[in-house]
Amino acid sequence: MVKRYEIPDAAWELVADLFEQPRRNGRPRADDRLMLNGVLWVLCSGAAWRDMPEHFGPWSTVYQRFRDWCNQGTFDLMLRRLHIKLNEQGLIDLETWMIDSTAVRATRASSGAGKKGGLMNLQTMR
Repeated sequence: MVKRYEIPDAAWELVADLFEQPRRNGRPRADDRLMLNGVLWVLCSGAAWRDMPEHFGPWSTVYQRFRDWCNQGTFDLMLRRLHIKLNEQGLIDLETWMIDSTAVRATRASSGAGKKGGLMNLQTMR
């Protein structure tokens, strides 16, 4: 049984090859699936990295792995694969789009107001 915020077996099989293979020399690499579960725990719970449960390993290792995967584009590739799979199963409606206003921040300038501390409009100065 999959615990909360952990990736199920079927989803892991879909994306497992995107992660690095274990090295033969040096210190053994921490399990990528465990690290991904730690990343998911932090992102879904909203907790700080330092508050992550110890069974995921050191928070600094999980955070470094998260940064590496972001910089390498691993999450983008994961989302593409999941999007393709869901689209093949007919679970994505490509005709419906929504933008939530709580996620899109409007600036003062979008309503016609000038920027704070910016140059004044020449017409208002006359």
